[in-house]
Parts: sequence; C-alpha cells; structure tokens
Amino acid sequence: MTEKIRIIDAKEHVNEEVKIGAWLTDKRSSGKIAFLQLRDGSAYFQGVVSKADVSDEVFKLAKELRQESSMWITGVIHQDSRSHFGYEIEVRDIELVGDSEDYPITPKEHGIEFLLDHRHLWLRSKRQFAIQQIRNEMIRATFEFFNNEGFIKMDPPILTDSAPEGTTELFETDYFDKKAYLSQSGQLYAEAGAMAYGKVFTCGPVFRAEKSKTRRHLTEFWMIEPEMAFCHQEESLKVQERYVAYLVQAVLDNCSYPLHLLGRDPEVLKQYTKLPYPRISYKKAIEMLQDAGMDVKYGDDFGSPEETYLSDQFDQPVFVLNYPKNIKPFYMLTDPDDPQQYVCADMLAPEGYGEIIGGSERETDYDTLKASIEKAGLDLDEYEWYLDLRKYGSVPHSGFGLGLERAITWICKLDHLREAIPFPRMINRLKP
Repeated sequence: MTEKIRIIDAKEHVNEEVKIGAWLTDKRSSGKIAFLQLRDGSAYFQGVVSKADVSDEVFKLAKELRQESSMWITGVIHQDSRSHFGYEIEVRDIELVGDSEDYPITPKEHGIEFLLDHRHLWLRSKRQFAIQQIRNEMIRATFEFFNNEGFIKMDPPILTDSAPEGTTELFETDYFDKKAYLSQSGQLYAEAGAMAYGKVFTCGPVFRAEKSKTRRHLTEFWMIEPEMAFCHQEESLKVQERYVAYLVQAVLDNCSYPLHLLGRDPEVLKQYTKLPYPRISYKKAIEMLQDAGMDVKYGDDFGSPEETYLSDQFDQPVFVLNYPKNIKPFYMLTDPDDPQQYVCADMLAPEGYGEIIGGSERETDYDTLKASIEKAGLDLDEYEWYLDLRKYGSVPHSGFGLGLERAITWICKLDHLREAIPFPRMINRLKP
C-alpha cells in the first residue's frame, strides 16, 4: 500500500512512491508536461505531470485544475537541486477531492486591506505560511527557554476587574451585572504567582482599546510575561537579553526554509544573538534625539520616529533605562538615585521596529504602592489583593512583557504588524 506522507517529509522518501493530500497554489504547462505548485500546510513543492507517464484523464485533469483545488497526489519523490526545498514529486495519479472556482486571492498583487479582509484565505499563501511557521517556533522556544530557566507557566484570567496599564484603554463588558474588563496584561497575577513559586511566566492574549491604525498597534495581541521573586532589575535585564537571543537563534536553527520564503537574511539575524545588548538611559536618549534635531524634552514619551532613530544608532537591540514616572504605570519601583523616575527599561528592536519588551523592578513597599494607586485615580478596593502581596513577605521582584507580534514582525522583517497575528480582523465579520 502506498504510504501517505506530508511534503515536509519528502526527504525521507526519495525514489519511493507516496501519496500526499495537497492544494494547488499555481500551475503552468509546457506541451506534454504540466507543473503543479502544491502545498499541504507543512511545505510547498512542485508536482511534475508528464503526459507519457499518466492516463489521458489524469493529464487532462492536471491541466484543468484550478487554484486551491484539493487533491490526493500519488507519485515518486525525487531530489530537485533547482528549488530551495530540494525535492519534487513525479506525479502518477491525481484524485480530485474538492474543486475551487474563482478563488479571490490570485497570484497578482493585492493591497493589504483586501488581504486582511480575506485573512481566512490569505493564511494559505507562502508568505503567511512562513510567518506562522516562525511564530510557532518562537512560541515553542519561549516555553523551552523558561522551562530550562526554572519558570512555571501560569494562566492569568482574561476577564479582570482591575487595570495594570491605565483605565483609558480597557474593553468593558458586563459580568453578571458587574463591570469587568478584557485583560490588558497578566502581570499583576504573575506577581502573585512569583510570590508563591519564585519564577513564573504567562503567555496569552491581551487587549488594548486603542483606535489605532498604525503599523505598530493591535487591539488584541499575545504577551509573554515572566515575573521573578528575589530579583532586581539588573538580573531581569540579563534574562531579557538571553531570552531574545534564544528566540532569534531558535528561528535561525529551525526556520531556514520560512526565512528563505520571506527573503530574510540569516546573517543579519545572527548579529542579534550576540550578548550583552547595549544600554542607554532615558536621559541619554533625550540628549541623542535633541542632538539629532528632534523636538523632544524630558518627560516626553517616545513615538515611532524617536524609537526608530535610537535603534538605528545600534546594531543590536538596545535597552533604554529609567523613564520618568509620568509616562509609566503605577506599580514600578522609584529610582533611589532620582525620585522623578522609575527603575524600568524598554528594549527597542533594530531596523526601526520599536519597543518589543517593557519591564521594571516592582514597588515592594505597601504604603508607597497604596499611595501610587490612589494617585493614579484607581479604586483601592479593586487592588486590595495586589496590596496583600506587599503585606505578607514582600520581596524585591522584577518582570517584563514581550509583545509576541512585535517580535515576530521584527524577526521576519514584515511591513505590517497585522501580518504576524493569525486573525487580526475577523471581528469585522460580526456586523449588526
């Protein structure tokens, strides 16, 4: 019986007859030969149909197949040095499973808005295949890294009654006649976990109610948020850079084919595995921006132009340390050397991709944190549990959050952040 395989396993079946379930992405014919571009979700390769080797019915079917038709392909695997994938299939038989007519995403160029509106189909393209393969590898490597470092995975709630990042960006919902919000961050819950287990991390969706259409913002995205007890900021920064270098190396080691499909130069990525990453203070960053003629002053937050300029001055990700209090959340530790700023850091990705990590050492004193919550205009009752962490065995602790889509966009060198998340605009289907 002919063995069923996936395209990615072709290398293990050279000169063997196999059967593959696949879709047609494109085709061309030249006289008595038809070339079928095939995909099965694991990889892409070419099927060669020679009129001399198949029945008239099979050859006729091969020439009439339409884009995204599904089929069973039976044939013999051969090496193909002309393709990056390295293998092709000499087709002996085709069994049509599902026909496809007027597929909307043709091989011609389409605009990003059109493609996002057809996201459920755009996922089938080579580009999206490559991005999702790299996304999958980065998630796998994330779990591997933190497991190897002794962290425990925790799952914070998605519906919450408190706001770690400020109330203006909350999605409100009704929770059995009470107000609840879609989570902005799992950090506060991760802090509770760190007080129980020492080192924890979360990986899940978070939401920001920002009406932004920039290439750098999403309303729904995934965050990886580690939290570490008995840990000061300097130790946290070392974990952050090791983690990012680990992600880049994992992609280099395991995603050469997707990187090739995207045209991403591995030699550029290799530079980002070298440690340590450079560091500058927020004050130094302001000086650099002012020297470049930018209209910024101490106390301003950085937008895309400022972050791009700063990152362009370095060949690696760069940490910007110790921001003013007025532009950061309430839970951070006050800098003992400057009470106007926090002990915190953002990591800016190279090549103009902006902030991919934000982190800080957390405030450990009960009274100081309580005053910060009140100053932020938040309801103390909703943060009573969070204040408890400072009453019962408070310890120095630090943590950070990596925005998965931002990191993917940088590593893949994408033009648009929304390419990095599988279904960023499917909510548009929910029309009244």
